[in-house]
Amino acid sequence: MATLTAPGADHELHNIEVNGLACKAFVNAPNSLRELYIESISDEEFFIFEDERYTFAEMYSQAARLAHCLVETYGIEKGDRVAISMRNYPEWVVGFTAATSIGAIAVAMNAWWETEEIEMGLKDSGAKVILADAERIARLAQIEGLTTQIISVRPQDIVLGKEFNEALGAVPENAPMPNAVIDPDDPATMFYTSGSTGFPKGAVASHRNILSALLSWELDGKSALLIADAEPPELPYQVATLLAVPLFHVTGSHAVYLSSYRQQRKMVSMYKWDTDTAAKLIESEKISSFVAPAAMTGDLVQAASRLNTDLSSLLAVGGGGAPRAPEQVKDIDDTFSTAMPNTGWGMTETNGIGTGIGGQDYLDRPASSGRVSAVLDLKIVDEEGNTLPQGQRGELLIRGTSIIKGYWDRPEANAETFVDGWLRTGDVAYLDEEGYLFIVDRIKDLIIRGGENIGCGEVEAALLEHPDILEASVYALPDERLGEEVATTVFCESALDEGQLRDFLVERLARFKIPRYINIQNQPLPRIASGKIFKRQMREDALRAIQN
Repeated sequence: MATLTAPGADHELHNIEVNGLACKAFVNAPNSLRELYIESISDEEFFIFEDERYTFAEMYSQAARLAHCLVETYGIEKGDRVAISMRNYPEWVVGFTAATSIGAIAVAMNAWWETEEIEMGLKDSGAKVILADAERIARLAQIEGLTTQIISVRPQDIVLGKEFNEALGAVPENAPMPNAVIDPDDPATMFYTSGSTGFPKGAVASHRNILSALLSWELDGKSALLIADAEPPELPYQVATLLAVPLFHVTGSHAVYLSSYRQQRKMVSMYKWDTDTAAKLIESEKISSFVAPAAMTGDLVQAASRLNTDLSSLLAVGGGGAPRAPEQVKDIDDTFSTAMPNTGWGMTETNGIGTGIGGQDYLDRPASSGRVSAVLDLKIVDEEGNTLPQGQRGELLIRGTSIIKGYWDRPEANAETFVDGWLRTGDVAYLDEEGYLFIVDRIKDLIIRGGENIGCGEVEAALLEHPDILEASVYALPDERLGEEVATTVFCESALDEGQLRDFLVERLARFKIPRYINIQNQPLPRIASGKIFKRQMREDALRAIQN
């Protein structure tokens, strides 16, 4: 690492000050996402979706035209919010590129949100414009008094506002990107992340935050090759990656999409996850890397053993969003002849980076999340905030150049989460004598279902809106494929039908947040001596019930 970050090296590091804090930054990093895009314009293929194929130059040209439309038709100025809510269509990337190129903040909204959640997200962010596809347009149509202007992407029965191609049609095909002066520390994105209570918070990242993450992944890759005394493989075809995770998460947007620019890597986007389709795409498009939560990489391992498909182009199978069982790490190595497993730990608030591990290191330590990125620092603290020695468990804190400045319009959350420049992660962890991180538990009341963070408090609040529910507690139960599933115990004095309760929740929560396991009882929930609900007892009771 010292060699790769030394003066004169491509990934040279120097010390700077960001938001009053001393940080390590890359000397040769682009100053903004706008610069990243411009430096990467080429005639190489960039985005593949079904029968549609676009080069880097073609995608940038479309983004420039949309940027003119945002500025001239919708009056978007620097710092304004532009929301994106759709599947992984090419228009997602075009919208993101356009917004971040003109100094606006791209708001990556969770496409699984239902109408009420979309409305709250638009109000919370103050988005002036939203680009939405047919499924999201149908939900937007149900919002009364919506002031956000809409650009309809691939509409079907309903068109709200302007249709995407109509908007672009008003701008010449060769229009250059509108001028904009962007500082590295200007805000670029807002990704919503679920906490233990209330509506998800908008995590606002700067251009520097994001670019630090992208170059950190590059640096980790170079470091792994240097340690292994290996050269990067010379492929007779363009390097390619499979985009099968949502772009509204940092795994999809950062590790897959934005990391593709400097590599000149093509992305092959799936309409939705389907294991057999993924295997066929890996073979036909010669996919070399695949990054996804453990549930999806596990699906691919199983598919490889039953399908007559050539997956030998795969060189790396990465993890993200949720921990991977140690046995799956070995399965990946055993199943794919040329691919090595890798993973890491990161958060929306860290722009996806934190620690990383891969190859033989990972096979030797399958329960570890790896070692810390070069631009970040970790420490483990006790309940009083004292730093703990190696091997002792406590809360994981992190700081550095990729960490967001804070949450959008949430001063109380910022005060709770950021302490003296350190981000409190809510994860219980320890560091071993070689600096490898091991995540062992969570302090936050959070469920991680297939890589999706679900705040127990948000689901409990929706349950308590039902007039017959007097008490509700939400907790995680283990699931072999998804890692965790949502479960709840509710107290009702009158009869309550489980199916009717699910129908009630559909109008209030995205479907992935609706509890799979529902226990309805006619007596108050158990409590500990302090009066708090005894969640552990209910979890243990529910686990015994499903095991029996």
